[in-house]
Amino acid sequence: MSDDKPHILLVEDEMHLARGICFNLEQEGYLVSHVESGEEALDKVKVERFDLIILDVMLPGINGFEVCRKVRELDSRVPVLMLTARSDERDRVTGLAEGADDYLIKPFNLKEFLLRVSGMLRRSAWYRPEPIEEGYHFGDNEVYLLSYRAKTRQGEIDLTDLEVRMLSLFFQREGEAIPRATILETVWGYATDAETRTLDNFIVRLRKYFEPEPSRPMFFQTVRGVGYRFSRK
Repeated sequence: MSDDKPHILLVEDEMHLARGICFNLEQEGYLVSHVESGEEALDKVKVERFDLIILDVMLPGINGFEVCRKVRELDSRVPVLMLTARSDERDRVTGLAEGADDYLIKPFNLKEFLLRVSGMLRRSAWYRPEPIEEGYHFGDNEVYLLSYRAKTRQGEIDLTDLEVRMLSLFFQREGEAIPRATILETVWGYATDAETRTLDNFIVRLRKYFEPEPSRPMFFQTVRGVGYRFSRK
């Protein structure tokens, strides 16, 4: 077992699908651990470190949303890719709200799936936030990029790896209108117009953390036809 292989946890109860995913991930050079339930997944996360978790929403016992929430309590940084057979927008919002970093709707294209996986692993592996400020202040908020935490009106929160990447991008380019494609490429590792909903839902998450009135954002502003702008003022 090579230590330099990225270690992926796959949580999927459909065995025919799980076998195919495991085979293709292993062909790409990844080390894969597979479990069939959320309970088994949480037991694994408590004792092992993973570079990525691929998590099905529909599981026996506790569902993927609940698993994701509990994973975030155990490890705020590990990237989480959710798989769902449902195309309902509410499911996507729920998954992102519980701390998922991205999602794919089944059935998915194998090439796209592998690109998502490699993108999430690559960004997670090389990314180390620049020490712009140990405490970055805006409004009533303080963000500590190096320690993955923030102080907000609602109290102190732990930040995920992806949240830190996005905040770092916004802080470095404060006042600029950043195109959606640039954000997707920099933060998620790919750029496609088809995934703008992932980005939009993620911005909703940041607004809920940091805005005094999330429905009337001051800091994380929408720039129509372009993308988003961060402003401290």
